[in-house]
Amino acid sequence: MGSKNRKTEKIPVLDIREFLSDQQTEPSFQYHEIDGKRIIEKFHKHDFFLFLLFEQGSGTHSIDFIDHKVTDHQVHILFPHQVHKWNLGNRTRAFQLMISKRIFETFSSSLDLSFLLYQSHPVVSLSPKAFQLLLYEFQSVRAELRQQPINWDLIYLRSNIIAQLVNREAEQKFKDMGQYRSSPVLQRYLSLVEQYFREEKSVAYYASLLHITPNYLNILCKRHFQLPAMFFIQKRVTLEAKRMILATDMSLKEIAFELGFSDPAYFSNFFRAQTGSSPRAFREEL
Repeated sequence: MGSKNRKTEKIPVLDIREFLSDQQTEPSFQYHEIDGKRIIEKFHKHDFFLFLLFEQGSGTHSIDFIDHKVTDHQVHILFPHQVHKWNLGNRTRAFQLMISKRIFETFSSSLDLSFLLYQSHPVVSLSPKAFQLLLYEFQSVRAELRQQPINWDLIYLRSNIIAQLVNREAEQKFKDMGQYRSSPVLQRYLSLVEQYFREEKSVAYYASLLHITPNYLNILCKRHFQLPAMFFIQKRVTLEAKRMILATDMSLKEIAFELGFSDPAYFSNFFRAQTGSSPRAFREEL
């Protein structure tokens, strides 16, 4: 029996159905508000997409082991299976829109919402105008969910608009977002990395799928992101390693094999080079 069947999740994965109110029967969209202090001390994961809009905020939101300061007029974006926890201050007022993975993926392809890029930019500070536009759409979703019968098509369209608005703000704030949109080859490259990072870790492999040379792929990444092509492969592997070390009871040897490393010692050296810590020390620290 393979290691996938033996691993035990240590971090809970919350299903969107767990957030249903008594009045709701459709789990694809959920809307909730946060008023005041909220603390989640231990990391957990979701099986859905989450947009979290802060009207007022203080404290810290930890996403994939990185602490982000919470302030007024921000939007936080979480993808399925990212680990997170938070310590939100007394003055917090925020709005959550949860969208099932099945629904979100029907419109996200047109938004260029790359996981690897949003992993680097999960928090977007908003101008007053952008915040008001998003707040209007969030409140419109809330109003639609209170209607009887609920018009799910309208909620779908408004959620799509929210994703479009967030993506536009991110592109304006972060140069690499706009660069990513301007290069279809790089869009495809990051998508392929997300699909095959466990099995394939060479730039040459992805270049062959893109029908370009490894050197040209590297040139494109340096031109648009100021980073080598290998960086994106290594970053994705490292993130998954961190999640597995923290979230499962698998041995470090099993994790190494799961991530495509035939030699556990090589995996350990790779992880240390990327994080400054050995896998064992990382597990013990957390």
